[in-house]
Amino acid sequence: MRKILLTLTLTLGLATSTAFAAGEHGGSHSSASNAKVDRTIRFDAGDMWFDPESLNVAPGETIRFVVDNIGNLAHEFVIGDAEAQEAHREMMQQMDNGHGDGHQGHGGHDMAEGQHGGKMPAMTLPPGETAELVWTAPENVDTLEYACNIPGHYESGMSGKIDFQG
Repeated sequence: MRKILLTLTLTLGLATSTAFAAGEHGGSHSSASNAKVDRTIRFDAGDMWFDPESLNVAPGETIRFVVDNIGNLAHEFVIGDAEAQEAHREMMQQMDNGHGDGHQGHGGHDMAEGQHGGKMPAMTLPPGETAELVWTAPENVDTLEYACNIPGHYESGMSGKIDFQG
């Protein structure tokens, strides 16, 4: 019984600590705490949807995302191009199939400092929690996606498009 409680405590501790970690900027190496935020965008993450469903941003704009998980399931908020999102979904599926819980304790999934392998700004949100992520839009892309790549969530519609205005 103690082993189960210890495992549960560690899992919840990891999920909670990563939910509040602000990510570093996708376009630079400066920390989020040093960033001058141009605007704040609030998101609701429900069970299998995000609101808003799309965004328009300017290249170089620094945005503070405040995401409220109003659903009953854990979700993640990950920013990246379509190829990176697909690779992350595949990794999440492999974790779900071969490593037990898939996402709750991240099963070896590195969420340190809000990054997925240093490439994609990200955060995990337990049900009922709110988290923030500060991100600077890159200069050299036309579109990106934000998504929840927990198995089945993206496929159920939990994604949105980021369009860049010139």
